[in-house]
Amino acid sequence: MNNIYILILGMMIVTYIPRLAPFVLMNNKKISSKIEEFLSYIPYAALGALIIPGFTMAIPGHWVVSLAGVLTALIFAYFKGGVVIPVLSAIVMCMLLINLCI
Repeated sequence: MNNIYILILGMMIVTYIPRLAPFVLMNNKKISSKIEEFLSYIPYAALGALIIPGFTMAIPGHWVVSLAGVLTALIFAYFKGGVVIPVLSAIVMCMLLINLCI
């Protein structure tokens, strides 16, 4: 049982160091505007890398339903903004299409 606590503590330390390092190392340093602009796009790229493979396999055998859900979320996100309404609209669209297809 103690080994599990040591393992969890070790994983906490290993994942915390990369999160803490930029704050410690770049405390009072200025970065160029080009690097700052580049870094501002990383969350979008990471989000795309997580979402795109996932939506193709979300509903096995019905990738069109998943695609319709993603497109619905994109449309609502573009016009309405936020996170809640696009996600809920995608869920509703997928549920409607699943009930019609199956």
